[in-house]
Amino acid sequence: MNAENGLAARNVPQVAARKSRCIELPTSYSVSLDKVIKELSLETVYMPTSPEKIFITSKDVNRPGLELTGFYDYYDPTRIMIFGNTETAYLHTQSVEERVRVLDAIFSKTPPAVIIARKLEPPPELLQMTRKYHVPMLTTPEPTSSLVGALVAFMNVELAPRITRHGVLVEVYGEGVLIVGDSGVGKSETAIELIKRGHRLIADDAVEIRRVSAKSLVGQAPSNIRHFIELRGIGIINARRIFGIGAVKISEKIDLVINLEQWDSHKVYDRMGIDSEYTEILGIKVPVLTIPVKPGRNLAVIIEVAAMNNRQKKMGYNAAQELLQSLGMDLSTIQEQETKLDLDL
Repeated sequence: MNAENGLAARNVPQVAARKSRCIELPTSYSVSLDKVIKELSLETVYMPTSPEKIFITSKDVNRPGLELTGFYDYYDPTRIMIFGNTETAYLHTQSVEERVRVLDAIFSKTPPAVIIARKLEPPPELLQMTRKYHVPMLTTPEPTSSLVGALVAFMNVELAPRITRHGVLVEVYGEGVLIVGDSGVGKSETAIELIKRGHRLIADDAVEIRRVSAKSLVGQAPSNIRHFIELRGIGIINARRIFGIGAVKISEKIDLVINLEQWDSHKVYDRMGIDSEYTEILGIKVPVLTIPVKPGRNLAVIIEVAAMNNRQKKMGYNAAQELLQSLGMDLSTIQEQETKLDLDL
């Protein structure tokens, strides 16, 4: 019995570890109000505490409409609240008692902040409720629509779902190219050659990828390793210090994934470019090119050509299709195949 108990005790951490690997807990992100104020150049009307200690977790904003009439069923207090011409004008049509009742119900749920657009003069009851419930009040001369657009765009980036993956992200002719592959295949060395040829480094070794919209991925380096590159035999170098500020960039949209792999003489590589391969990153399809690595192949030049060719395809031109047409082949009989590659991204 003791032996069985001991075996069970040894197996408990292993079972727990397996369960923890299987369960993916949802991750929420936040942005400080101070960062929002600096990004949108907002002015402070009332601030109950330091804006660095106030965090926003919702990327959506709220322009109170039905809430001002007393309907609160779908009111989300985690959103920043914006008052424009319509909201302030409607409040002025109400009696003082009605304004106090409605605003008290709204601000009792303590939204993270309230912003007054167009530098409008808020009703005294609005400022009274922000002070009562310690809700920051900010103002800006921007029109309401411009303010909402800028705030939503900023919050979509700051609160976007994200992952960190092994690879190198470079900008080549305006295209964001994510270079992936096994360790030691030459990703960092290829990035150095691209930098020497006038392109820009975004991230080496660890790339933080954010889904900023339904179709867009943006990559950047973690702040503590930004601009650094590891080269075997040399060590750590600072690309910004060596090559200058023009050789680096903070972030870049991911347009293409280059998968570097050792040359396999038994594998058939694509030599036409009619069919396409893609991978999914955070649910978004990204085109993939598999480039075999072999002595004598200049990877930097190949990636430059791949980036320009990908740009041409996005603009509607396909060189392979033009060649087949010039050979008299009917493109309607050729079906383009799209294959998904699992690159663990």
